[in-house]
Amino acid sequence: MADQNEKILQRLLQQDGNSICADCDSKNLEWASYNIGIFLCTRCCAVHRSMGAHISKVKHLKLDKWEDSQIQRMIEVGNKAARLKYENRVPACYRRPRENDPQVLMEQWIRAKYERLEFCMIERPSYTSGRMEGFLMKRGKEDSRYQPRKFILSGLHDSLRYFVKEKREPKANLRISELNVVYAPSKIGNPNSLQLTFMKDGTTRHIYVYHDDPEVINNWYMAIRCAKLHRLQIAYPSASESDLVDMLTHDFAREGWLLKTGPRATDSYKRRWFTLDDRKLMYHDDPLDAHPKGEIFLGNQLNGYSVRIGAPPGAKDQGFSFTLFTPERVYNMSSHSEQDRDEWIAAIQTVLERPLSPQDSSVCARLIRKRGGTNPKSIFTGR
Repeated sequence: MADQNEKILQRLLQQDGNSICADCDSKNLEWASYNIGIFLCTRCCAVHRSMGAHISKVKHLKLDKWEDSQIQRMIEVGNKAARLKYENRVPACYRRPRENDPQVLMEQWIRAKYERLEFCMIERPSYTSGRMEGFLMKRGKEDSRYQPRKFILSGLHDSLRYFVKEKREPKANLRISELNVVYAPSKIGNPNSLQLTFMKDGTTRHIYVYHDDPEVINNWYMAIRCAKLHRLQIAYPSASESDLVDMLTHDFAREGWLLKTGPRATDSYKRRWFTLDDRKLMYHDDPLDAHPKGEIFLGNQLNGYSVRIGAPPGAKDQGFSFTLFTPERVYNMSSHSEQDRDEWIAAIQTVLERPLSPQDSSVCARLIRKRGGTNPKSIFTGR
């Protein structure tokens, strides 16, 4: 009978919806929640187990013994039917995690579905209201200490304000429509952390925050997305919801340490933390700097932008070097390994091959840099 049940489970895996994880779409299925009736990957199974057996009872598809009643439950439900039930009212702004997404996003998605039944209720989650306030631990601009700061989000006023002291004027007032937010657990060293990024006075500004409660930090992330979606729906009433959702937030394409020279071929290499943020390639002295040390706009390859393996003639070659060419300057960089170098080149090349959008041109026009004085100059042309 055990062999028969295993064969039934293998047949069920071939059915529509059962060949991928019910929570993250991974194709590496080894587990199932037999009371819910869904198939899972190992990572999502760990979250199910952490919720307790009163929420989800998990078993390995091959290593555990299956009772006939448990097999029958899997036959009756399956991933497709379970998703119709537990994801019935997922807000359009909610980011559905995929298998390699941050742990806090994955865990809160699973807990929202099965523990809080958040997407089964008629009442909409609080983060969709367009208003949110509370305290977050924020990293200082000039030092590394984190201090509690009150944040107030208002979708109606397109603002995210934070206060050093509650009854005084806000320390900063950020426009939600120009704000990007990413999870930053490895960078900040806290699993429940976010990095807020926006343009100010012609350069990029980073703000780093965290909260002890993973649900709270996840709700802030979703609240920003929901507020942005509402404003986009007003600005572009004829646009499809799926197109607007793609514009809400974006993860950095790549981050990491690289060696970089100065503008002269004879300049020595210096270690910098690089962040590829859409068409902006930023470099910093430290991963948690409030401002990048420099920003490179990546245009289209038809307009004089390219990236190649190796250092140009006359420049030092560190072994895993590559060169970024722009109409204004040549950038010599070097990685710590051949694989890392090739991955950086591939990521940059993907950006260079993409046509410029009106939004890209707007970013280019806003970026400025200061050269030898206080007069700002445009970093790059709109090419």
